[in-house]
Amino acid sequence: MSVQHPLEHRHEAPGFWRKYLFSTDHKTIGIQYAITAMFFLLFGFALIMLIRWQLAYPGKPFPIPFLASLLGEARMVSGIMLPEFYNELGAMHGTIMIFLGVVPLAVGAFGNYVMPLQIGAPDMAFPRINMASYWAYFLGGIVMLGSFFVPGGAASSGWTSYPPLANIATQGQTFWLIGMVFLITSSLLGSINFIATIVQLRAKGLSFFRLPFFVWAQFVTAFLLLLAFPPLEAAGVLQLMDRLFGTSFFLPSGLVVGGKALEVSGGGNPLLWQHLFWFLAHPEVYVLILPAMGIVAEIIANNTRKPLWGYKPLVYSVLFLGFMSFIVWAHHMFITGMGTVMSTFFQATTMIISIPSVVILTSLIISLWGASIRYTVPMLFALAFLPMFGIGGLTGLPLGLASSDIHLHDTYYVIGHFHYVVAPGTLLALFAGVYYWFPKVTGRMMSEKLGKIHFWLSLIFINGVFLPMFFQGMAGVSRRLYDPTTYAYGKVVQPLNIVMSYSAWLLAVAQIFFLINLVYSIWKGEKASSDNPWDATTLEWATPTPPPHGNFLTPPEVYHGPYEYSVPGRKTDFLPQNQSE
Repeated sequence: MSVQHPLEHRHEAPGFWRKYLFSTDHKTIGIQYAITAMFFLLFGFALIMLIRWQLAYPGKPFPIPFLASLLGEARMVSGIMLPEFYNELGAMHGTIMIFLGVVPLAVGAFGNYVMPLQIGAPDMAFPRINMASYWAYFLGGIVMLGSFFVPGGAASSGWTSYPPLANIATQGQTFWLIGMVFLITSSLLGSINFIATIVQLRAKGLSFFRLPFFVWAQFVTAFLLLLAFPPLEAAGVLQLMDRLFGTSFFLPSGLVVGGKALEVSGGGNPLLWQHLFWFLAHPEVYVLILPAMGIVAEIIANNTRKPLWGYKPLVYSVLFLGFMSFIVWAHHMFITGMGTVMSTFFQATTMIISIPSVVILTSLIISLWGASIRYTVPMLFALAFLPMFGIGGLTGLPLGLASSDIHLHDTYYVIGHFHYVVAPGTLLALFAGVYYWFPKVTGRMMSEKLGKIHFWLSLIFINGVFLPMFFQGMAGVSRRLYDPTTYAYGKVVQPLNIVMSYSAWLLAVAQIFFLINLVYSIWKGEKASSDNPWDATTLEWATPTPPPHGNFLTPPEVYHGPYEYSVPGRKTDFLPQNQSE
């Protein structure tokens, strides 16, 4: 019988709470982010289902009486949606999809889980701060959802929350601001952690120009979050003070509300909010798209079985893109009365920032040239990302020129442009990432058959939702009209709303295949053939599956770049980074 030495310490396995809820393991936190973000994406998508009914059939009773009665007479009367509820849905859909859905999934989930593995780190640099980042995000989400149940309903001043309207809005706007403070704090904690981890915890031999492109994308994204979010957090606090303590940072003098002069000191400037908001919200576009580009780059290199074309130009482009994203924000504000000198400056920077995006897209497309492409489900989603992002980028150019933006501003053209970047673009890339890294997380493969059904249905219907928006926008239809048929030009293109609404509902049906695939594959999916079922080269595939606490059984050492595929003279067509030759 062995006797334990009194100075020896026994490491007990963490209990349920510390293992699954309050874990400091970056992988568990990444999964927490993923599950929470996907819930919010589904919830935000459900809100747009209601909006699409109102836009397709304005003034007609909602076809599901039970849901109409559940929402109550404060939101629907005789089954017909009230304009106030429509405004709630619009504001909260945008907020939830961006701040609670796409960003936490792209950065919090994929970044947390994959990035430390790809750089050979045992964990994030600050595990407790990492845990705090998730819980700040979770609390922000709870506050946002709670706003639906307060008197007057949720925030209804648009996802941009422009004052003075937002300053005098219902109580839900206060909840929106408090929720945003939590979400921004979460992003700041996470961004500091990402930067410190990438700088300090890279494996031996992993120089910066041996980093996978996904890590570069997350690195630049972290700087965008760190530098761009504080102005919006400051603006949120100032708007809270306007609403709760009688200040007037954003309230001008002489406002009349409900036939009475608003009793505030005045002297504030609503345009100050726009500057602070868009100084965050334009870099935020690249917070959405850069991780998506990183995911697509990994999958294209793996499924073409050749190195990425132009790896260094890709890196320099993403760095330049991050820098330029801070000096284009006022192209959202051309119709606020800025002078021609300032509008010319922001037009020029907007055209310049398109160059690195074109370089990145071109490099990814040229990487396909001469390749033996494997049309796996992740690769299908990655390939679809390329033209979808291309459409989103090209349609943004007219909005970056003041003369054309005057006509297109705040029309459905803007919604079509932005959603082609974020929905057919970023979301397709995120689906690609789920299918690609699922075997590393679970040890099982997702169904190829269900995955391909999900892909083709999603690709068809997502274009059915957003492509007609360009035609509506050029016809002059405003993006926030409760009833588009109020105006003659809206009646002309009203049939497009019916097409878009049915496409949105069918797109929702298509996601059922993904959910079935996801849940079924976790428990019953085909077991992965090895720890590296895709024959990939980057370090995350060198760990056991799923990776244990600490990630690597022995500290890895890196000998070459991240995309050594089809190396002449080798028996296999891939050379992992941790193998010398």
